Amino acid sequence: MGMISDIRTLKRKDPAARHTLEILLSHSGLHAVWLYRIAHFLWVIKLKLIARILSNITRMITGVEIHPAAKIGKNFIIDHGSGVVIGETTVIGSNVLIYHQVTLGGTGNDSEHKRHPSICDDVMIAAGAKILGNIRVGMGAKVGANSVVLKDVPPYSTAVGMPARIIQGEKLTDEECSLAKKTK
Repeated sequence: MGMISDIRTLKRKDPAARHTLEILLSHSGLHAVWLYRIAHFLWVIKLKLIARILSNITRMITGVEIHPAAKIGKNFIIDHGSGVVIGETTVIGSNVLIYHQVTLGGTGNDSEHKRHPSICDDVMIAAGAKILGNIRVGMGAKVGANSVVLKDVPPYSTAVGMPARIIQGEKLTDEECSLAKKTK
């Protein structure tokens, strides 16, 4: 989960990321993820107020809001970061790419249960998509721009529309999502 791995992943997934120095100095999505990792560490060691303050400062600087309690895997990329919101009980796997204006949000005030989505490995979420509630987006799935996803998205399928409908794919099973056991 190191910085070098993040930079390599960004170069591979973003054709506009030309060289390391440019990424280090100007990629707000990557800055948001790195600052989230610090805030998440603070959250884990029970310095929750400091974690929330750092999260707010990060939002003001980058335009990306990631709750420090969210769980995010390695090589997570936010391209064109502005307007991204990632809620408290969100779980994101590895090698996930999301674009600007994406919301991984909740659907209520029940703080006793998981209320945000789980995103499996190798998922791509296009600009403006909203994924709401305790649902899963399966491994290798894609969510189209401006889609509103309210139900599980099967692995290797594509969800589009408002509300989203699956245009290819199969039923999601717990075995197909490496996050399934972590999010129950």
